[in-house]
Amino acid sequence: MTTTIAEHERTHLDGGHWVRACAADRLEPSWGEAVLLHGRQVALFRTSSDEVYAVAHRDPRTESYVMARGIVGSRGERPTIASPLLKDVYDLETGECFGNADLFLRTYRTRIVAGQVEVDLAA
Repeated sequence: MTTTIAEHERTHLDGGHWVRACAADRLEPSWGEAVLLHGRQVALFRTSSDEVYAVAHRDPRTESYVMARGIVGSRGERPTIASPLLKDVYDLETGECFGNADLFLRTYRTRIVAGQVEVDLAA
């Protein structure tokens, strides 16, 4: 399911541009959701350890908007997302591609405030 998010409150704390995305309890563990935040397609993931990550929804290799449908996993202690198309594996924290140094997945900082997931769209 893709959730479209309209204009929401913005806060500029910590030097960021924080935008409310959704209620944290709407994210299922090890499952992605796509959201539209101020014209940007972002994929949100909640891991089994209840960490929330946000990355670009656009697959860096194919340029298709599919990353929310990727496979959540890990490499050692690093949380990962594998592209659903060509299975490139990316670090959810850094955006680094484990198999191809030329590929990079945009990442965004996240936080939970009053039960709401917020994504920092700055820079």
